[in-house]
Amino acid sequence: MRPAPLTPAATSAPIGPVRVWDLPTRTFHWLLAAAVIALLITGHIGGNMLAWHMRCGYLVMGLLLFRLLWGFVGGHWSRFARFIYAPSTLLRYLRGQARASEHLDVGHSPLGAGSVFALLFFLALQVSTGLVADDEIATQGPLYRFVSSATSGSATHWHKDYGQLIITALVLLHVAAIVFYRLRKGRDLVRPMIHGDKQLPADTPAAVDGITSRLLAAVLALACAALVTWVVRLGG
Repeated sequence: MRPAPLTPAATSAPIGPVRVWDLPTRTFHWLLAAAVIALLITGHIGGNMLAWHMRCGYLVMGLLLFRLLWGFVGGHWSRFARFIYAPSTLLRYLRGQARASEHLDVGHSPLGAGSVFALLFFLALQVSTGLVADDEIATQGPLYRFVSSATSGSATHWHKDYGQLIITALVLLHVAAIVFYRLRKGRDLVRPMIHGDKQLPADTPAAVDGITSRLLAAVLALACAALVTWVVRLGG
């Protein structure tokens, strides 16, 4: 008879608050959520709102650049190395055979990691196409003059049609997953992303979230903002 897989609840370590999401990661998450919602709304309205649509796009660009860097130097559970999983790990997770030592449900689970990477990838693609897009009325991306009209046309088509639909679908899927985990599994994914902690065994690795880490995040954020400003100014 196969023994039941170990879970964090089955360990002998006492349960208590463990810092999982550092402040920079939480700030990134909520700023990105607000910016993406604003992008979808202003994009649908169009007209004079396109100026705000572009500003939100620049914000998303800066946030994505920051997350790319933070994925290498951020808190323990925010690093890409902690949620890039092998196919075999994903299969074991789906079968309920995860090992307690893997901590697959502490940060991003294997399924959650796939959703995160998909959203980051398509947001980056959406921002990239927006930088060279042209609505043929009054709005052009700042890098429009550096590409051919054919390239800009293809980018604009993707940005306005397929890209927007995919982003909307991924956002709805993200929300649906949060609701599913709350109602069916009794796990609140929102509160830990607000205050940073989860109730976990005391021996669970915690994310560093001190003043030094936050100052590093601030420096990286300023550098990303400067890079975005430089890109925008290339448009003249």
